Amino acid sequence: MKIEKKVLWKSVVEFVVEEKKEQIAKFRKQVLENIRENANIKWFRKWANIPESVLLQNYGEDQINQMVIEKAIDHMYRETLKKEKVLPVAEAEIREIISQDPLKIKIHVEVFPEITVDKKYKNIKLKKQAVKVSANEITWALDDIQTRFTKFEEVTDKKYKAKLGDKVTIDTDWYDLKGKLLETTSMRDYPIVLWGGLLVPGFEDGMVWAKLWDELELDLEFPKDYHSKDFAWKKTKFKVKIKNLEKAIKPEFTQEFIKQLRGKDLDLEWFKALIKEEIKETKEANKRLEEENKLIDELLKVTKIEIWDKMIANKAKQVLAEIKENMARDGVKMPDYLDSLKLSEEEYVEKHVSPVAKRRLEWELILHKVMEAEKVEVLNEEIDEEIKKILSRFESEDVLEKLKELYVPGNKYYEELRQRMAYRKLIDSFFE
Repeated sequence: MKIEKKVLWKSVVEFVVEEKKEQIAKFRKQVLENIRENANIKWFRKWANIPESVLLQNYGEDQINQMVIEKAIDHMYRETLKKEKVLPVAEAEIREIISQDPLKIKIHVEVFPEITVDKKYKNIKLKKQAVKVSANEITWALDDIQTRFTKFEEVTDKKYKAKLGDKVTIDTDWYDLKGKLLETTSMRDYPIVLWGGLLVPGFEDGMVWAKLWDELELDLEFPKDYHSKDFAWKKTKFKVKIKNLEKAIKPEFTQEFIKQLRGKDLDLEWFKALIKEEIKETKEANKRLEEENKLIDELLKVTKIEIWDKMIANKAKQVLAEIKENMARDGVKMPDYLDSLKLSEEEYVEKHVSPVAKRRLEWELILHKVMEAEKVEVLNEEIDEEIKKILSRFESEDVLEKLKELYVPGNKYYEELRQRMAYRKLIDSFFE
C-alpha cells in the first residue's frame, strides 16, 4: 500500500492512498465468501458452495464491485492511521476515489493539535487534602431520606396544630401596607409543605401551630435577592386560610425500610456507617474534581497547545447532550431552563457549554501526552483489588455473576478499568 501525506492546514492532513491489485483480489474473495454464507438463492442451501457465476447473476458485478471498494477503503483508512501514527478527531472524509484500477483514494483526516509539555511538569507537586465526615452530615443525610419518603395523612381533628414538615392546602392573597391587593398574588387551593423559608422567609413558619380553617395575617418582608425584582425588599401582608391539613408521617429506620433503600440487611448503626462511607465517597469525588482543576491549571502553565474551533464545537455538542440527559433524568426540560436564563440554545452553548468543552479537551489532551511520557502501568493485582471493591457494593448473586463475566482480562470493561486506573495513578503522582 502506497501512502502520500500532505498537511493542508494545522488541523487537517491529506492522504493519497493506493492499494495493490493483489490485495483488492483478496478483498473480492472475502466479499464473495461473505455473500455465500448469507445468501438466500433459490435451489441453494445456506452455507452451500455457490459458484461465483451464480452470485454475479443474482447480485450483479456493479453491486459486488461496490462492496469490494467499501471493504478496501475501510481497510486502507485504518492501515493509514496505523502506519502514519495518526490520532483522528473524527472519522475521515473520503474526498475522492481517484481511480479504481488500481484503487487510489484521497482522504482528509482532522487530527489532534500538536502538544508540547515542558519537562518542568515533573516538578509540579500539589497538596492533597483529607476528607472528613461530621456527625451532623450523617444526621442531615438521614433527615433528607426521611423527608423524601414521608407520607401524609389527612387531619380531621380541628384541635390538631400544624408542625414543620406537615402539608397544608391554602387560599392566600398578598397586600401592600396600604391594603391594596398585589397583582397576580392570589392563589386558591395551593398545596405547600411547611419546610420553612422555601417561599418567603417567615411564611411557612407563620403557619406552624395553625389549625384547620384558621385565617392568618402575616406581615413579612421579601429578601433583597428575591427572584422577582418587583417584590425584592417589599413589605407585604399575607392573608392565609388553612383549607386542608395533612400530618407528616416519617418512616422509621427499621431493617425492613433500610433493606428497601439499599438492598442490605442492616440495623441503624450499620446503616449510619454505610451513609458515612457514601458521603465520604461523594466528598472525595468532588474534592478530586477540585484537585484535577488545580492540576490542569499548573500543567497549562508548562504546555503549548492550540485547540481548533471545530474541535471545541464537536466537544460542545457532546457536553450539551450530557447536560440534556442529566436534566431529563431530573425532570427538567431544556426549553424551560433556557427560558429561565433568557438565553437561546446557541447563546447558552457559547456562554456556558463551549468553555467547559475547551477545558475538557485541554485536560484530555494534556493528560494523554503526559501519560505517554510517564508510561504509567497498572498491575493485574491492582485491577483485581479494584474489582473486589466494585463487587463488594452488590449483594445480588445475579448482579455479581454478570459483573464477574464483564471484568475478565482482555475484556473491554477490564481494559477500560485498567485505563481509568492508570490515569488516576498518574494524577495521584502529582499530589503529596
